[in-house]
Amino acid sequence: MDNKEKDFYLRLRGQIKDWFNNKAGRNQKWSEFILLAPDIFHLLYKVARDPEVPMSSKLKIGAAIAYFIAPIDLIPEAFLGPIGYLDDITVAAYALNQLVGDVNPEIIRRHWAGDQDILRLVKTIIVNADLMLGKGIFRKIKKLFGKK
Repeated sequence: MDNKEKDFYLRLRGQIKDWFNNKAGRNQKWSEFILLAPDIFHLLYKVARDPEVPMSSKLKIGAAIAYFIAPIDLIPEAFLGPIGYLDDITVAAYALNQLVGDVNPEIIRRHWAGDQDILRLVKTIIVNADLMLGKGIFRKIKKLFGKK
């Protein structure tokens, strides 16, 4: 990882860990997804650097990485704390779901550091996106990445 991405990853892990260790984090309905944010960011980074991933797919993954790092987005973390990562996680899941149609899914699995099946997790995030974010925000995400 480049220093900028590594710094972001470490800061993200610390912020989410601290948040989860207080009552607000443990009682948040979507905390299981929020806790995955650092690993999902790591996955995006690794997939973007994989030589087997076509450039057109890398551009979509790169856009998801940029969205993660951007200080202002549809649900800004600066104002809402880790709950603001729900849209980032959804953007990542949407981009990864599109990637499954372009590459061998084993490429995605190979780079996943988590315990769960990443492809099932991506589907679960997308299925719950309207509930997590509201239909308006999820519609904007789909428009941003194009329907597929």
